[in-house]
Amino acid sequence: MLQVSDINFYYDTKRALENVTFTVEEGEFFGVIGPNGSGKTTLLRCVSGIFKPQSGTVHFSGSNLQNLSKRDVAKNVAMVPQSSSINFAFTALEIVMMGRNPHVSRFRMENQRDYKIAENAMKLTNTEHLAPRLISTLSGGEQQRVIIARALAQEPKLMLLDEPTVHLDISHQLGIMELIRKLNKDNGITIIAVFHDLNLAAQYCDRLMLMENGKVASIGNTSQVLTSENIRKAYHVNVLVKEHPLTSSLYMIPFSSIVQKPMTNEVNIHIICGGGSGAPLMKMLYDRGYNLTAGVLNVLDSDYEIAASLSIPTVEEAPFSQITKESYKRNLDFILNSNIVIVANALFGKGNLKNLEAAKTAADHNIPIILVESTPFAERNFAGKEGKALYDEIKKRATLTQKLEDVLNMIPIVNKRNE
Repeated sequence: MLQVSDINFYYDTKRALENVTFTVEEGEFFGVIGPNGSGKTTLLRCVSGIFKPQSGTVHFSGSNLQNLSKRDVAKNVAMVPQSSSINFAFTALEIVMMGRNPHVSRFRMENQRDYKIAENAMKLTNTEHLAPRLISTLSGGEQQRVIIARALAQEPKLMLLDEPTVHLDISHQLGIMELIRKLNKDNGITIIAVFHDLNLAAQYCDRLMLMENGKVASIGNTSQVLTSENIRKAYHVNVLVKEHPLTSSLYMIPFSSIVQKPMTNEVNIHIICGGGSGAPLMKMLYDRGYNLTAGVLNVLDSDYEIAASLSIPTVEEAPFSQITKESYKRNLDFILNSNIVIVANALFGKGNLKNLEAAKTAADHNIPIILVESTPFAERNFAGKEGKALYDEIKKRATLTQKLEDVLNMIPIVNKRNE
């Protein structure tokens, strides 16, 4: 339905869009995401024909948009702006009837068919009861539904929405999104919508396009676009990307903004952890600019997810699998290139016993070890006598703490001692 090819757009000499290329299929729900100033709204205005790109083309159903009259564009493409400021005393019905303008010639008034189409648009958007009311008296959610009804009255094949849920509470957000999805699925209207809320975009869109600095940074299905790495690069925040157990859609949990690593913390720290014991350590040390590695961690482990979200190099192992010789060797490589090893307050069993063996090897090589023992090892030991023997040997040579916050004070001390 839509083919955008290498479009460039400038505001005076400032380039807002650079070589943007993508396609949208008929009946698709296509989402556009990206940080403020990335070119999302400008892109919609180019696709709608409001702006003319300085170069590149926009084709709608095979026809160059620039070769179509504004009336012909409006008969096929409807735009729902981010906000609609209407200061005149129009009723909701009058607002919706404005959507019939592209279909009404200058020589005739609206006829019964036009009113029927407008009434049907209001029925689809559940705004029939608002018809006689002045638009200025409606709530934000009601106004937004009326504006969508106006767009529907154009009988468009393609609807463009610029942040359709902005300034709405969660109830109205979901109501608007369910309405848009219904129009997409039941009425066959192709949707292109700009989103700030990544969770809403993940829940409702078939495909996404991530924009950054006027360029396409990523395009594909939600799992291809909404990755921790993509979001970190574009938004400069760290997020966990999870699959919702009820909807199966992805959802994002932001947990920190990205800070510039201080040049003073040129200390390599390897963290031995698992089961969530390393997450607070990783975040605390990452925020203070330390160079971190971690391992060995099973892929489904919560500590593995945190490490991946922070781009911490990690030795990984298959889910629910014992540590293999290969993983153990790679873990040792990390450890032997570290200034300090921190052993978190993790559970240890037969599956990850080799992590304790690796920590003992670190001690054998005189690498300082900080041992976090928030709970007694006896309560965390599922590896029997072998586990206890290894842990006791490590404990003899380690710097011990029961509090995570003490780790920050210990690092410079043990590192200086090592030097």
